[in-house]
Amino acid sequence: MAAPPQPPITAALDLRGTPCPLNFIRARLTLEGLVAGQWLQLDLDAGEAEHAVVEGLAQAGHAIQHGDHPEAPAAVRLLVQRHAG
Repeated sequence: MAAPPQPPITAALDLRGTPCPLNFIRARLTLEGLVAGQWLQLDLDAGEAEHAVVEGLAQAGHAIQHGDHPEAPAAVRLLVQRHAG
């Protein structure tokens, strides 16, 4: 079965190695600069950083798609769509 097509990415942010809560703050500020419906590609360390950022962005109403990072097994790649609100 083929993977779903990747949405068009408007911005990309590599936050691997960035501590909490700074990684969430940077992701949120980047999303605030996007238009509703646009997508942010976000690279994060797997584990605590991933959970904290996903939880915060989901609570803010953004849509999130999870994926493995293609080059770093200890990282994740999230695709985050800016909410309309």
